[in-house]
Amino acid sequence: MQNVLSNSEPYAPSDDTIFFANYIRNETGNCALDIGTGSGYLAKILLRGFNFVVASDIAFDSLRKAHSSIDNCICCSGANGLNTKFDLVVCNLPYLPSEKIRDTAVDGGKNGVEVGLEIIESVKNMIKKGGKFLFLVSSLTNYQELITKTQEFGFATKIIERKKIFFEELILVEAKK
Repeated sequence: MQNVLSNSEPYAPSDDTIFFANYIRNETGNCALDIGTGSGYLAKILLRGFNFVVASDIAFDSLRKAHSSIDNCICCSGANGLNTKFDLVVCNLPYLPSEKIRDTAVDGGKNGVEVGLEIIESVKNMIKKGGKFLFLVSSLTNYQELITKTQEFGFATKIIERKKIFFEELILVEAKK
């Protein structure tokens, strides 16, 4: 994954973020990780049900803003550089097909899955036994490729929610260890 220190604004909560937030609102446990935290919206929700929450983002400017309400912010690509095992990892994957990564919040690579695949690989050893990884994707990308790769890393996966908005369908995937 490209290292990017972005000057763009953090990804503001939108329909996809609210959809994801409504699902994780009742999750509980000891340790949680929000990858690609952007504004920190999902991490703040996780703080209600978890003792320890880490917010990571590749964009340093996003983390500076999220840090005002979240203590544990890490600038890294996916879960790379972390050595804690988590009960829950969440990620609103960047999924828009793009030749160049200009906006790390939404650009998913040439086919829209490359960045997501790297994030999934970074998470594969970070989930506690019995823990789960929830990720949000769109019908605009080959989400089945992301699910298949997640299964190859030893996760049992299922689509747990779908929501049609505008010109796409949001797809929430649960991957359990």
